[in-house]
Amino acid sequence: MKSLLTDAPIGFALIGPDDAFGTINQRLADLVGLTPAQCLGRRPDDLAGTSGSAVGAALLRTGPAAAREHGRSVRERHRTPDGEVWDLTWFPVTSPDTGDVHVALIAARDHEGGATRREEERLRALLQAGNQIVWTAGATGEVHEDSPQWRAITGQDLESYLGRGWLQALHPDDRERVEIAWGDAVLDATPFDALFRVRTRSGGYTHYRARANPVSDGVRTTEWIGTLVDITTEREADELRQRLNHQLSEAAMRTARLQQATSDLAEALTVAHVVDAMSDIGRSGVGADHTSVVLLDRDRLRLRTIAAEHAHDLPRHTFPLDHPDVAARAVADRAPRIASGPAELSALFDDAPEVAELLDTTPERSWVALPMMVAGRPIGALRFAFTGPREITDEERVFLEALAGQCALAIGRATLYEREHSTAEELQHSLLPEDLPQVSGVRLAAYYRSGSQHVQVGGDWYDAFPLPDGRVAGVLGDVMGKGIPAAAGMSRIRNALRALAYSMPEPADVLTGLDRMFSATEGMDQVTTLVYFVLDPVTGQLDLSNAGHLPPLVVAGGARPSLLDSEPDTPLGVTSERGHHKFFVQPGNTVALYSDGLVENRKRSVASGLDELVDVASSAPPEVVGDPQLMLEYLVESMLEGYEQDDDVTLLAVQLPVIDSASER
Repeated sequence: MKSLLTDAPIGFALIGPDDAFGTINQRLADLVGLTPAQCLGRRPDDLAGTSGSAVGAALLRTGPAAAREHGRSVRERHRTPDGEVWDLTWFPVTSPDTGDVHVALIAARDHEGGATRREEERLRALLQAGNQIVWTAGATGEVHEDSPQWRAITGQDLESYLGRGWLQALHPDDRERVEIAWGDAVLDATPFDALFRVRTRSGGYTHYRARANPVSDGVRTTEWIGTLVDITTEREADELRQRLNHQLSEAAMRTARLQQATSDLAEALTVAHVVDAMSDIGRSGVGADHTSVVLLDRDRLRLRTIAAEHAHDLPRHTFPLDHPDVAARAVADRAPRIASGPAELSALFDDAPEVAELLDTTPERSWVALPMMVAGRPIGALRFAFTGPREITDEERVFLEALAGQCALAIGRATLYEREHSTAEELQHSLLPEDLPQVSGVRLAAYYRSGSQHVQVGGDWYDAFPLPDGRVAGVLGDVMGKGIPAAAGMSRIRNALRALAYSMPEPADVLTGLDRMFSATEGMDQVTTLVYFVLDPVTGQLDLSNAGHLPPLVVAGGARPSLLDSEPDTPLGVTSERGHHKFFVQPGNTVALYSDGLVENRKRSVASGLDELVDVASSAPPEVVGDPQLMLEYLVESMLEGYEQDDDVTLLAVQLPVIDSASER
């Protein structure tokens, strides 16, 4: 390259981003009237005072600035006083390493016709020595000159290359885009810059970047000069970085999803909750369209499928361990089983007819099943399905195996919870009356809903029974706490209350007797509250005592509902004197007793809950007000709407119905 710069019959210089000469050959320095060393590091306009040559004056023109501003070649033609004609061409050159824009100057003497062409050929050789392929095209964008370097890479012959035939060597996916970009550049006379893949002689593809600038005579474009640079190494390095970043991002996301799965599964109480949580994680983690948990019945060697809510139906929800399904195979082999498409599934089960049935009745087209192990033994499998072919990467498989381990632990906890919760509910209901008594002239109704978050039996209870004198007695109470101690205390108080009511039914007397019993048998740390009443169906007189419980709600057909205006006494066992409240219930009125679970929760205080209870009762439609059972259901649904149920909810209502005079006659 040094020899080429020294011996070239054309003047050549490279002006850096600071507008100073970075390179200049002897020929151009001679024209300026200086040595190359005297030019380096100086700007063209700095040479005005040291050069008297015509070309030196031409260097002071606006060529460099114009080339930078327009981003394309600028050509000037200059005639010296002695009659020599020189073509001065300025064109921008971008460094492939730094991206800096330099301006190259070619000063070529035009004599005897073709000298300029030969000198430009040498310039091409100079640029090619910098690992760039130089190419030219006519004003209309058609290639008219050979490029041996291009043809050596692509294997095209000259006829195939000329015109726009070079586009046929581009990758089919890049060809149309590049052709449009080249056509737009030619039409608008703007710089051309494109990235594309070139088919090599060996049949592979190499990444190149092509740049070209139009050369103008000041009026119109006369030709195009361009370079082609192999950027395969840089492109592969960039793609590798992108792949690594993507893999790191995916790994981080899977770690976050696994942590979220652990949190979600810790809150899942039932098996159905676990399956719904796994469905969300499978959809976000690997894009699964269908998620199910398949549980193993060891005694019968059968599997039972539990699918997420809104999932599509499977041909069979229960099937033997040897059934041709990936979940059954994963459980039997105690290893993950994957089928990336229908063909793999058919091959896995020797074209069993059950595979065709699955394909005909579901949209599933690829599958992953992972065994769920507890203490080294399978309890079932976690099954994911996709509606299209799906390859599972090694990283995804590790993630899913960890997910199956978390799911197995959650299923174990959920199964234990469901068993204990069912037992607790059965025990709770066994301690409550099976049926309310049928008493002439009185309508009774009750409602009980267990707190969904508890697996232990609660202390809420109610009871109603007729008295020997024709009146009816009712009670609703709450033994604070959970579990067997609360249930046992509730049972003792209930039985003692019934015994006392038959011998001395008045409310104050009954609660006084309970106080004595409570002090003898119950611990003072077991706080118990209750409301006990006796109602005469004939007169409507209701006698009531309240041991620290919430005030009863009175719902009247023609007036606004209200809370019974009476101060409650202390809980059982705290005092020996009990108050007695008497009032009359009008026909059509309902008196409702309730536990604190109806009005109090984490987001609502007792005081605001009582106010809301009255407002809700005021909004009850007439048909609800007239039916005590509908009234209780309406109160529960309205009061719990928008809130998470924190505690058991228990209600007891008594109503004096309106007497139909026509039916009496």
